[in-house]
Amino acid sequence: MTVNRRKFIKNSAVALAGTLLLPDDIFANKKKMNTITGLQLYSVRADMQKAPLETLKQLAAMGYRYVEHANYINRKFYGYSPTEFKKVLDDLNLKMPSGHTVLSGKEWDESKNEFSDKWKQTVEDAATVEQKYVISPWMDESLRQDYDGLLRFLDVFNKSGELCKQSGLKFGYHNHDFEFKYSLNGQKVYDIILEKTDPALVLQQIDIGNMYGAGGRALDILKKHPGRFESMHVKDEIASKTGGEMHDNYESTVLGKGILPVKEIVDLFRKKGGTTEFIIEQESYQDITPLESAKQDLAVMKKWGY
Repeated sequence: MTVNRRKFIKNSAVALAGTLLLPDDIFANKKKMNTITGLQLYSVRADMQKAPLETLKQLAAMGYRYVEHANYINRKFYGYSPTEFKKVLDDLNLKMPSGHTVLSGKEWDESKNEFSDKWKQTVEDAATVEQKYVISPWMDESLRQDYDGLLRFLDVFNKSGELCKQSGLKFGYHNHDFEFKYSLNGQKVYDIILEKTDPALVLQQIDIGNMYGAGGRALDILKKHPGRFESMHVKDEIASKTGGEMHDNYESTVLGKGILPVKEIVDLFRKKGGTTEFIIEQESYQDITPLESAKQDLAVMKKWGY
């Protein structure tokens, strides 16, 4: 719809003149249609552990329509089977387009040239709950100092992308901070990851907060790798008195209250990064509850037009 509309406006002087008379909120609504704003459920992890159904009800009541899981254990999401959890989401008018499950080296059998049954089941269950993306949020520490080992594992990423594609899904990777701390063969680990993964098979979910203390700056990365970030973890950061989530003296806070230019980042990534999925994640809360933080974060994103 967007592409056709843009083409029409470009080729029609009459249509162009007409758009000049339209109110700004029409375009704001168009922007909302082309992106989704959700919550990484790790943001409310303690609540999800104690009472997942009640927590999801509260998030839905706040206005959330999309969530991202961080709990898939023994083929269950927060204790529910895939079909059960899909019904829970449906009943609350929630969708879960993405989720985090670590792809370790143990899930690929080089001798058999295939993935473990466990990883195949991960993809199968993601399809059952109608995820679009299966995202791995970690990489073994040994790979951060082994260039050849990293390249072999990134080939496994591409193979996982091929496996996911068979079920109509896409595999993805989510960064922390070490990708910006470490370099191999003169390249930052993060640059190697983007260079050696096939964009058609492996999406990059950029976490704009995790990288900050290690020197990663989202806007600089966008200049280097435009169009590579279909998904984003939206975060703001403040100085931490307790060491911070990445042990770098920074911790996340309510959007707009920290030191990151978050609105500028999300706007530019929407325009130039290929980003359509904006997932709020807040892991530290200062003096308010996780649920109240989630409520305030969503209000900020809505104010910004997302």
